[in-house]
Amino acid sequence: MKAVVYEKKAYPDKLVYCDVDRPVPGENEVLVRVHSVSLNAADYRSMKMGLIPKRKIFGADISGRVEAVGVNIREFNPGDEVAGDLAGAGFGGLAEYVTAPEAFILHKPKQVSYEEAAAIPMAGVTALQALRDKAAVQREQKVLIIGSAGGVGTYAVQLAKYFGCEVTGVCSTKNAQQTLSLGADHVIDYTKERFLETDYRYDIILGINGNYPLHACRRVLTSHGVYVMIGGSLSQIFKSILFGWLLSLGSRKMWFLSAKPNKTDLEFLMGLLEKGIIRPVIDRQYPLERTAEAMNYLMEGHSSGKVIINIVK
Repeated sequence: MKAVVYEKKAYPDKLVYCDVDRPVPGENEVLVRVHSVSLNAADYRSMKMGLIPKRKIFGADISGRVEAVGVNIREFNPGDEVAGDLAGAGFGGLAEYVTAPEAFILHKPKQVSYEEAAAIPMAGVTALQALRDKAAVQREQKVLIIGSAGGVGTYAVQLAKYFGCEVTGVCSTKNAQQTLSLGADHVIDYTKERFLETDYRYDIILGINGNYPLHACRRVLTSHGVYVMIGGSLSQIFKSILFGWLLSLGSRKMWFLSAKPNKTDLEFLMGLLEKGIIRPVIDRQYPLERTAEAMNYLMEGHSSGKVIINIVK
């Protein structure tokens, strides 16, 4: 089969489109013919940190069709349309076929396209866990989403509105209209406004990618507000873990989210997508052989929504 494999010595991109052996499902696994994959910051950050999957194939968010099942599989049958997050199962999505334990995949709603289904898992679940689990979101709270135009941010805006909040998105000029179209009540253009120096206060702040100082974010929280840092570079994550607890000694809390794949959460989000309550924002789509180009685009940090790799032509 065709796949995109990480090769440390490959120049310049380290991601090589090549032939590899098709995986064989174990007794408790499903073999999926992959249709679409969405890229995540977790892919390129893992590469930078040297955290390489066993088979050297990245790609967690998949959608596709079941090709074969192991003898112990009861929930799925060949021909079923599925989606899932394989971050907890060794990645492997950037290939024509991938095996996965059934705990990591679910049935794709018929009304949802393969591209839409692949765009949901990691980014959508991260936004959900940040708002619901870390921030304990409540109706009528004021929520600030720093980085509202990216994969996580686009879902965070929609979910915060779903939970009944007043939402302010922070993005660049070119993405302001997109953030409003997703339901945000207000948009701040970070190229024009020093939004962390305002007198306005927020009950919840989601800092996606951790680009702003913790103490500055803490200052614009309400007296019992919660800041949740999502993602970021290794140094940013280290600072958040090291200093976050110090800044949380009072009534304001500063948390770092390490999102986990969760099938129940993903089913919940797929249900919202099926009902039209949320929608993926897909920036660009590439064929599998152009994965290195797509990854480089994502790494630039200016994508407006999700970047999708389509494998079935």
